[in-house]
Amino acid sequence: MSFRHPLILASNSPRRQELLKQAGFSFDVFVRDFDESYPEELPAEQVAEFLAVKKNKNYRELLSDQVVITADTTVVLGHLVLNKPADHAEAFSMLKSLSGRTHRVICGVCISSPKKQVAFTEITEVTFGHMTDEEINFYIEEYQPFDKAGAYGIQEWIGQTKVVSIKGSYFNVMGLPTHRVYEVLKSEFQDDI
Repeated sequence: MSFRHPLILASNSPRRQELLKQAGFSFDVFVRDFDESYPEELPAEQVAEFLAVKKNKNYRELLSDQVVITADTTVVLGHLVLNKPADHAEAFSMLKSLSGRTHRVICGVCISSPKKQVAFTEITEVTFGHMTDEEINFYIEEYQPFDKAGAYGIQEWIGQTKVVSIKGSYFNVMGLPTHRVYEVLKSEFQDDI
């Protein structure tokens, strides 16, 4: 799907790029370094959208005629934000804490043009079955989930064998709620895209 103005995806995530491409969008990828810090007092449910908006500010001067999409995904267990694990031990700890429990995958998205900015949050609930230490170690060693919030990719082995239920958008868990992105582009940016 192409629009009158260039669409920019500001993300290195191969999953976001794949999802946007599979949804039929034509876009370019442009990424800048970004400080992913956020205020400690910020409620866990607001972190992803806060970061997506913060990322989007890095592209304001590019917006001569482009529409820029930024996104951030967090995994929230209770009120604890599980970001990308730094190493095997942290990934193991995260997956052990998710075992047999329900958590929320929260994707914050910010879409901007020279005329406007729209930000939103999509939440999906995911329930894992019980995972043994052996299964967790196997997954980490085979799939190296260090670039994924919560230390897992639902499209990988762990999603196929250990996710017992999902309430909400599967694509949101992969990294981008493409149905919402499409609807926002269509309804809010029709004159811009």
